[in-house]
Amino acid sequence: MGAFLLNVLLALAWVALTGRFNMVNFAFGFVLGYGALWLAQRVLGPSSYFGKARRVIGFVLFFLWEVIKANLQVAYIVLNPRYRMHPGVIAVPLDARTDAEITLLANLITLTPGTLSIDVSADRKVLYIHTMDLGDDPVRFRREIKEGFERRLLEVMR
Repeated sequence: MGAFLLNVLLALAWVALTGRFNMVNFAFGFVLGYGALWLAQRVLGPSSYFGKARRVIGFVLFFLWEVIKANLQVAYIVLNPRYRMHPGVIAVPLDARTDAEITLLANLITLTPGTLSIDVSADRKVLYIHTMDLGDDPVRFRREIKEGFERRLLEVMR
């Protein structure tokens, strides 16, 4: 966490030095600070911050791609009156254990168009998801959730 705070402080210093107080300038300063900290690793010592930052960026890009794909799929279903939807509720076993992990996973699934997290089992080992189009292969849908959303989320959270 120390490297992240130092990165934020470097970004704030950049904003103060340039005199332009806006989000784009802060983001630019943050990227510059990240690069400076990465170059200074030999002096400051190794940090897990750089690997974690790459995983967070990868997760955000993955999630944005999934939202775009889901929007296109929902638009296709809505605009094609002959398309036969196969809605369904599916139980997905969870590797996520903490309340934060389960809550974040459920919310990310709900934010993706065409899916809705319904409930978590009492033992917190199964997440129930409603999907607009389950298709013919529920195993594939479950695998996409487990290997996509959940695996990547747990890489970031742990």
